[in-house]
Amino acid sequence: MKKLPHYYLILPILLLACRSEIKAPDGLMVEFIREAEYVKIFDPLPEFSWIVDPSIRNQTAYQILVASSQTLIEQNQADIWDSGKVNSQQSTEVEYAGLSLNPDKQYFWMVKIWDQHDQASTYSAIHSFQTNGLGKYATTPNVFQSVLINPKKIKSISPGHIFIDFGKAAFGTLLLNIKSSRKDTLTIHHGEKLSAPFTIDRDPPGSVRYQQVVQSIDPNKSVYQIKLPSDPRNTGESAVQLPDSFPVIAPFRYCEIEGISETTILKAIQQMMYHHYFDNDASYFISSDTILNKVWNLCKYSMKATSFCGLYIDGDRERIPYEADALINQLGHYGTDREYSMARRTNEYFMDHPTWPTEWILQTVLLFYYDYQYTGNPESIKKYYEKLKYKTLLDLAREDGLITTHSEKLTDELMAKLGFSNPGQRIRDIVDWPPSQQESRAEFASISGERDNYEMVPVNTVVNSFHFAALKLMSEFAGIMDRKEDSLFYRKRADLVKTSINEKLIDKAKGIYVDGENALHSSLHANIFPLAFGIVPEAYLDSVIVFIKSRGMACSVYGSQFLLDALYDAGEDDYAFSLLTATHDRSWWNMIRSGSTISMEAWDMKYKPNSDWNHAWGAVPANIIPRQLWGIKPLKPGFESVQIRPQLSSLEKSRIKVPTIRGFIIAEFTKERANRQKYVIHLPGNMRGHFQIMDKEMAEIIINNKIMDNTQKEFPLSPGRNHVDIVVKSRI
Repeated sequence: MKKLPHYYLILPILLLACRSEIKAPDGLMVEFIREAEYVKIFDPLPEFSWIVDPSIRNQTAYQILVASSQTLIEQNQADIWDSGKVNSQQSTEVEYAGLSLNPDKQYFWMVKIWDQHDQASTYSAIHSFQTNGLGKYATTPNVFQSVLINPKKIKSISPGHIFIDFGKAAFGTLLLNIKSSRKDTLTIHHGEKLSAPFTIDRDPPGSVRYQQVVQSIDPNKSVYQIKLPSDPRNTGESAVQLPDSFPVIAPFRYCEIEGISETTILKAIQQMMYHHYFDNDASYFISSDTILNKVWNLCKYSMKATSFCGLYIDGDRERIPYEADALINQLGHYGTDREYSMARRTNEYFMDHPTWPTEWILQTVLLFYYDYQYTGNPESIKKYYEKLKYKTLLDLAREDGLITTHSEKLTDELMAKLGFSNPGQRIRDIVDWPPSQQESRAEFASISGERDNYEMVPVNTVVNSFHFAALKLMSEFAGIMDRKEDSLFYRKRADLVKTSINEKLIDKAKGIYVDGENALHSSLHANIFPLAFGIVPEAYLDSVIVFIKSRGMACSVYGSQFLLDALYDAGEDDYAFSLLTATHDRSWWNMIRSGSTISMEAWDMKYKPNSDWNHAWGAVPANIIPRQLWGIKPLKPGFESVQIRPQLSSLEKSRIKVPTIRGFIIAEFTKERANRQKYVIHLPGNMRGHFQIMDKEMAEIIINNKIMDNTQKEFPLSPGRNHVDIVVKSRI
């Protein structure tokens, strides 16, 4: 039988890991996304995935062998599972269907596939995985990693006093290699912010970090891992606890050491960084706009630097997962690395550990939706389907479908169903954070807040926009579960809510949404959420967009996620681009200018006095750049098909690498002349591409040397290399 070309292979996405790429004996490139030797799986029915080489284009069948020993698998024998030839295009999330796996046991597996001509490949290289205790469904956590980072700059300040800059802030501690002929004492300062050149801010604002440690030096010892003091606020019962193997860690970029005597030799100093598994090479973005490039680098690094808890958290102040933080973190992680367990584990954590804002509860449904879209694996939805019903807050609905937290229906019983454990707890609307002065805590008394003067009435437009989105997605979840009656029910409820929003929460004379029922005020927030969730009728699109553009960045870093989603979905890429690359004090550039190397909790300290410098919910461009500016999104779960709808505004050039469960999408754009654009787009095998055009002035489009019908707005792309040439009509 004729053998197919080589194809790439990866181990189960929710299963195993390895840091490096390994050349297999048969020439196949094996690429693991976990550290196989360090991870033990919890799932008794793990999933298998592999990447098909673009030259194969489309897989039509597969065969998986699983054996209890390497000797057996080397002989192409499978005593645990031989799937046989399965006629299927599925190359991701293939669920194990063999004999029951034993706990604490190593297994070996390999796979081969058939192409559209029914020609088989050779078997892949052999891979192994290790089971844990095994039981009911559970998501396997990925590995933690520690990295030693050398200084970028060392400067002598005065005799015995040196300053060290590691280039970026990281969560970790210090490692010293020092030799002294007598006992000595060093004073070590480390922190995130400078107060002057080569001087760490000893009294930084808000939750920006600074610590001082006194370290004794012994002549019989040379290597010291600095023991930092713990913070009771982020190590308490509510905080995510770090593994026992971790030391106390804190975020810092700079270090000062005082008290180095003439008898002391400092041989080396290193920043010991701790983080969750992260592959720096899984993504990149480069463009002709230098500000946008730096914004991307800031936000991508934020995904890695803030991952040290193994769950998505709010930053270092509390180290508590919040649903809204997690949503932005989840999408940013998907845009920068091909790793999915951290998102799923965080989502499932929220089922029993919800937080207080109404909209955060509703966002739980969105978290599960994106997990399914990016992995193609419905297990989590199936496991928590009944609990997710409560997260729609349908129990609070009035006859017209709208919900309010002022309802008598918000009882202890409902709060318990939502996952809250203490009687008397109640959810409450948030819209954005921090609030305005009249609603504020003491530390916010001097600021106007991030709600654009939102009128907090009982029936809230933002809350009901989220309610609509949650109902619509629950209809999809019911379809996945093959519950047709449920699917129809939730779709009808979503339609009812949409109708009521557009009848009762809109100022028809102005063509914009008000903040809620009987409200007199219209805010940015009341309009971006209906636009982002597809609620706005066509008759009001223009007026809503004009109003949104009149408000600027009148929202927090969190609100910018939905503002930019709404703008790009509406085709307003030029305005969205201006916000991404802005240089005023409500911009990502301001975070960089302020001195932070991780995204900040707020645009500036003056907008949230207690904010921190290590908050992933401030890293919105990590997902907006691949998802919206380049328009790369899964059209079908698990990237079976992908949308590529670039809205690159004024960029002259751009290159991007986007990780997916099926492999990497690599694309390049060049604006050759004012009216000519060229794209080169590489798709993995077994993925269908749909290139979409937003420019209504397109005169000609040529894909792979074939002139296409320019009256269409969507064009198919094949696995492998695709050339797209677009000629735009000249404007007089």
